[in-house]
Amino acid sequence: MSKTEQFKEAINKGYTFKGDSILLGAAKLDDQVVPGTGVKIPLKTLNRHGLIAGATGTGKTKSLQVLAEGLSENSIPVLLMDIKGDLSGLAAEGETKDFILARTDAAGIEYKPTGFPVELLSLSDEKGVRLRATVSEFGPILLGKILGLNDTQEGIVSAIFKYCDDEGLPLLDLKDFIKVLQYLGEEGKDEFEENYGKISTTSVGTIMRKVIELQQQGADQFFGETSFDVDDLMRIDKNGRGVINVLRVTDLLDRPKLFSTFMLSLLAELYAGLPEAGDEDRPKLVIFIDEAHLVFQEASKALLQQIETVIKLIRSKGVGIYFCTQNPQDVPAPVLSQLGLKIQHALRAFTASDRRKIKEAADNYPLTDFFDTETTLTSMGIGEALVTALNEKGIPTPLAVTYMCPPRSRMDILSDSEIDDLVESSKLVKKYNQDVDRESAYEILGVKMEKAAEEEEEKAPARRGRPRKEKSTMETILGSSAARQVGRTAANILTRTLLGALGVSTRKKKWF
Repeated sequence: MSKTEQFKEAINKGYTFKGDSILLGAAKLDDQVVPGTGVKIPLKTLNRHGLIAGATGTGKTKSLQVLAEGLSENSIPVLLMDIKGDLSGLAAEGETKDFILARTDAAGIEYKPTGFPVELLSLSDEKGVRLRATVSEFGPILLGKILGLNDTQEGIVSAIFKYCDDEGLPLLDLKDFIKVLQYLGEEGKDEFEENYGKISTTSVGTIMRKVIELQQQGADQFFGETSFDVDDLMRIDKNGRGVINVLRVTDLLDRPKLFSTFMLSLLAELYAGLPEAGDEDRPKLVIFIDEAHLVFQEASKALLQQIETVIKLIRSKGVGIYFCTQNPQDVPAPVLSQLGLKIQHALRAFTASDRRKIKEAADNYPLTDFFDTETTLTSMGIGEALVTALNEKGIPTPLAVTYMCPPRSRMDILSDSEIDDLVESSKLVKKYNQDVDRESAYEILGVKMEKAAEEEEEKAPARRGRPRKEKSTMETILGSSAARQVGRTAANILTRTLLGALGVSTRKKKWF
């Protein structure tokens, strides 16, 4: 049996599954596509998370697009973090071109331009459905993690949340939380310490500064009402296709802490709200995080641990998470070890450091007798990738150089008018884009603080409001500077006289 026949047999054996699957492309050997070698991934293991990596311009985004289309077609909702703003084209049909037909012919499939159901989401003023969460929903533990507080400060935040619950003070946005901190630092400090223990003014000040820092990254736009219901991420359209939710976060490149805040909140809410799914035939939701290094680069050690824990556990809820980044080393090792699917596009070696990273990346993939992984990583062309997944039994599939299928949707962005039409037709925009600012801790404590200030004013000395009393002639004379000088002179004479009577000299001695 020739090497090509052995390769074909290994690929077909490793990538044939009983259940439904998504076709990624055709396998290549010695830079040639081997006919009849479809590289697929089973839906059953797509909740085991994954990685799409590669240098800029190697085709990561198009691979992400192909996966999102396949999931939608199989009635699986998708959430995409669109950092670069180039994924809105999923809503429109693609164009038939020669290079596209060459790829589909190699994979043995027919190319049909298709648009998919897309919902545009936003964390800021970008067009789309506004995603918000209240401070109360975020909770003291997650808030403490994202603020980077120590154990003592986290304990104070937990006590503050308990105080607000007991006193009926809704914490909806950050100005509510700041007002509570101001109140407990002044008028309400005694009341708080009587029931919840002493709090350090220094610790309260530190928490305040951390909250303001979060505000400066635009967190005011995220915290508030109306809160987004994660069930609205898991919708199926009238044709049975999963809705692709595209979260437009192009304006968060310089605000990684806000991005991390949202991600942690979303994962925690999904984990808390979804029932245990076990090993189902397909995931309930798949999340793609483009430019994934933004989630980790500004994260504290405590926050990283929280993210790692949620990622390890959330697959049991039927949620898969896929990180898209330039280098696998951008993802922390404990997270990387949890990723079942790996789609590795080409890496570029310009420095000695780059070569070391490529060697480390090659060591993360299964061994193969058909090619040298380290060499292949630097020699693949655009739209080619090393692929390995988990089969239905959780065993890694053979490593395959894959000539990736092209997306069927538009490989470009929507125009402004197309985005406007998409937003105007959205039912969720009407549900979530109304600004709500009901009475909360800010207003309630504001009234209490004003009342306390008025009472303090009333307790001030009554003479503030009385007419000034005229001084008598004697008071005027005694209060004059001349009278004060006469008094000082008389006092000095009296002092010297008394000291002399006691035998004490008042003259200064010369020491020489």
